[in-house]
Amino acid sequence: MSTVVETKNIPVSSDREVCLESGGDLSGVPVLVHNGSPNSRHLYGPWLADAGRKGIRLMSYDRPGYGQSTTYPDHTVASGADDVRAIAESLGLSRLGVWGISGGGPYALACGALLGDLVVGVGAVASLAPYGQIGLDYFQGMGERNVEDIELFFADREAARRKGHEDWQEFMAASPEQLAEGLKSLLCPADAQMLTGDLADWLVQSIHDGLAPGDQGWWDDGVSHLTDWGFQLSAIAIPTKVWHGRQDRFVPVQHGEWLAANIPDSEAEISDGDGHLTLIDRIGEVHDWLLGHF
Repeated sequence: MSTVVETKNIPVSSDREVCLESGGDLSGVPVLVHNGSPNSRHLYGPWLADAGRKGIRLMSYDRPGYGQSTTYPDHTVASGADDVRAIAESLGLSRLGVWGISGGGPYALACGALLGDLVVGVGAVASLAPYGQIGLDYFQGMGERNVEDIELFFADREAARRKGHEDWQEFMAASPEQLAEGLKSLLCPADAQMLTGDLADWLVQSIHDGLAPGDQGWWDDGVSHLTDWGFQLSAIAIPTKVWHGRQDRFVPVQHGEWLAANIPDSEAEISDGDGHLTLIDRIGEVHDWLLGHF
């Protein structure tokens, strides 16, 4: 069993490439992760350890404009599925498990809708739902920082772009302690306790490395979340499970409940005690569920 982490640049079109990180058991069952936003390919140490124990080759990649991946302005969530197919073809993979967390959840769901011949199952962990949907109160229970940023996006796109650059400067300079302070309105008590030690260090490194090229990738990622995703959830015809915490202030629980109600035949595990960051410690359950579908 290998525990080495490998990094590889993979062409996904004639003029773009993405940077892929792989670890766990490099000869094992392939599972691809869509990390949150701001994005990075870096995989959390306990996820890699769990993958190694269970014979999983765990992979993640920098989404366009983050880290070492080429920018792709005006990309959609759906276009992420094209990138995943290109990654799988480059690596010679015919079957793949997929999960996504937070801002990566929509991209995982896109793989479920558009790559059903390749993907065996999809896990959506603390995932955003599409904006502007009937029956979804997008903002109830969401922390002030996220509410204000999203409302500004729809009220004044140019001002939102300027604010995005200011946020980029803040995040690039942030220590773990400063990151926690900046995210204060989004942290339920359980999440505030989580944002220390190794997790805080990993998040800061991931943010710094993902945002190192500039703020364009983060902006494009946010636009993709808040505009048409480019696919219908009703097109998902493979096993799908939603995990969400009722204490979540980053992405409130009604997002997960709405997704579960609108994805055909999906499962849902809604936890009373979890927030957003606490689900990072439950990824072993996601891996177990995905392994059951190979």
